[in-house]
Amino acid sequence: MAKVVVLGAGISGHTAVSYLSKYLKKDHEVVMVSPNSNFQWIPSNIWVGVGLMTPDQVKFKLDPVYKKLGVDFKQALAVSIHPEGDTENEKGFVTIKYVSENEKDKVEKVTYDYLINSTGPKLNFEATEGLGPNKFTESVCTYDHASHAWVKFQESLKKMENGEKQTFLIGTGHALATCQGAAFEYVLNIAFEIKKRKLMHLAELWWITNEYELGDFGMGGAYVKRNGYITPTKIFTESILKEYGIQWIKRAGVQKVEKGIVYYENLRGEHHTINFDFAMLIPGFAGAGMKAYNKNNEDISLEVFAANGMMKVDADYTPKPYEAWKAEDWPSTYQSVKYDNIYAAGIAFAPPHGMSKPMQSPNGTKIFPTPPRTGMPSGVIGKIVAQNIIHAIKTGKIEHPHKASMAKMGAACIVSAGYGLRKGQAAVMTVNPIVPDWEKYPKWGRNIKDTVGVVGTAGHWMKLFMHYMFIYKAKAKPFWWLIPE
Repeated sequence: MAKVVVLGAGISGHTAVSYLSKYLKKDHEVVMVSPNSNFQWIPSNIWVGVGLMTPDQVKFKLDPVYKKLGVDFKQALAVSIHPEGDTENEKGFVTIKYVSENEKDKVEKVTYDYLINSTGPKLNFEATEGLGPNKFTESVCTYDHASHAWVKFQESLKKMENGEKQTFLIGTGHALATCQGAAFEYVLNIAFEIKKRKLMHLAELWWITNEYELGDFGMGGAYVKRNGYITPTKIFTESILKEYGIQWIKRAGVQKVEKGIVYYENLRGEHHTINFDFAMLIPGFAGAGMKAYNKNNEDISLEVFAANGMMKVDADYTPKPYEAWKAEDWPSTYQSVKYDNIYAAGIAFAPPHGMSKPMQSPNGTKIFPTPPRTGMPSGVIGKIVAQNIIHAIKTGKIEHPHKASMAKMGAACIVSAGYGLRKGQAAVMTVNPIVPDWEKYPKWGRNIKDTVGVVGTAGHWMKLFMHYMFIYKAKAKPFWWLIPE
């Protein structure tokens, strides 16, 4: 009997544990360790942040789903990994600390035959002074954050209804932040809601980003087919912002936030400020903060994790100039570089390099997006890691018949720009592959036939349909496995 432990019930971890439970059935043990009692469909937090959905519409309790699947659910925080065991345990184990009220601070060692680290990111608000919902800016990274953002947004709407002008600042809150897509979607929804209330004359909307050019999205930008023409995402993004009356600041690394004011440095090394009444800024991401120890209880964290706390996997981490990086440097199996029974899925794996060109100001401040690994890629990675572990358990061989390199994987992104069956619309962008491959596609970096961008009401319907479809899948309803990641 094999035991598989999964850390983190986000999109990647929840996907992995669902497939493990289905195909290993009751012959083996599947354990989920997550500090969260709820699953949340993160893409719909945007709608919570403008009052169009409630938190209950984007989340559900994990425990009933895992009981149905036969998964042992431990609501706990993973503190450390011991891949070689210790004097008491021959097997590798994870030290966990329970967080539920009735078991708070209870510590347990959970042994495993296979381990999947899918803890996702630490929302590193503290890396930017004054950033975050407990300080001076809002967030949509969790449903609680988004709900708080909606409360603050309503306050600004009320002030505008009383004739008071308001400045809205949306974007990235750290010089190396990722998830530009989520912030971009939020600023469009903010604009849509203000326009719907006929208050645009009292609103000043700003988009602030660490991208060198708009539409970079941490992927080095793209060329997309649109209306029969090949268009860079720079033009695609700028045209949408102009349509919604949004001004922008690019090449900006936010350094500090005070009440109503953001301090930032640009790539020219200039320091500027911008005032705001309402701000939603995405924080930088870091690893979950776990440590790793060998059998002698010696700290081997630097061998298992990269400097940012994310796990090193089957990628080429050799330092290279930007121009020397290749698509093949990216991982395809997500197996640990040090232990063959450990994997990292979703945001938990350390990317070998950025897709956007590294930039820094004359002051030495690095200002560029780090690679996105959310949503569709996270789900696909979670699935193939589970499939490879299932194969290993059933055959007794650690092989990898299933692979999912982001340099060979396509992805679709739907950015809603309003909500409503007739009035809502969305920008739909597909890229293939996610990581540009300039050797295979020397002209565009990607397969231009599969890389498209369109804006319209149909895209909104698709995003709304996907919300309910993926909630259905995540709840493990009948035939959930037929729904693709």
